[in-house]
Amino acid sequence: MEQGKDFDYEVLKSPAYTLLQVNLKSGQSIKAEAGAMVSMSANCTVQTGMQGGMFGAFKRKALGGESFFQNTFTAENGPGEITLAPGYPGDIQCIPMEGERWMMQSGAFLASTPDMTLDTKFQGLRGMVSREGLFFLKAEGRGDLFVSAFGALIKRELAGEMIIDTGHLVGFSESIDYEVKKIGGLKSTFLSGEGLVLKLKGHGNVYLQTRNPTAFGSWLVPFLPNKNQ
Repeated sequence: MEQGKDFDYEVLKSPAYTLLQVNLKSGQSIKAEAGAMVSMSANCTVQTGMQGGMFGAFKRKALGGESFFQNTFTAENGPGEITLAPGYPGDIQCIPMEGERWMMQSGAFLASTPDMTLDTKFQGLRGMVSREGLFFLKAEGRGDLFVSAFGALIKRELAGEMIIDTGHLVGFSESIDYEVKKIGGLKSTFLSGEGLVLKLKGHGNVYLQTRNPTAFGSWLVPFLPNKNQ
């Protein structure tokens, strides 16, 4: 088992159909995205709520792509175990937090220490041309933050600049700034299949995913049934 800030955990079956196993001490709780629970010990209880009230939950649902409700699982009268998984095939990573902020793409949040806050951050007008949308998810606090990805997760330590495809972004330290830009001239932008990219600048950590949901959706379209036939 790995030891995080708060939890003893293990990431199983990585990186394709990953499962997160968390061992809870008696009385210990973990907050998770709705629908993420795979199994839990019989002595674990679940409480469903809206973090930040109805307005905060609505913002995360409408603007950040997260569930309206979140579940808090607690081991009672002894230690317990819970397993969690995202709704798509991919990897899981624990990010130890010491009060800093992390920016994440929509759908990247899986679970965390109960007191960690999850909100949305407006990207400004530059978000209008990014496939990640107008809003990022913002996680802040101390403890363990578990994020998920579509495909395998790759960690990069940034000290300078980096250019990445927007569809491969999972999250990055808030100390990193970014801008949306063209990959080249008009021909490259529209015909290369890359379109617009993110230019990251600063010092901090970046997590990327090896698969692009938009590219996968485009690949899948020819295999879908045609209702007109």
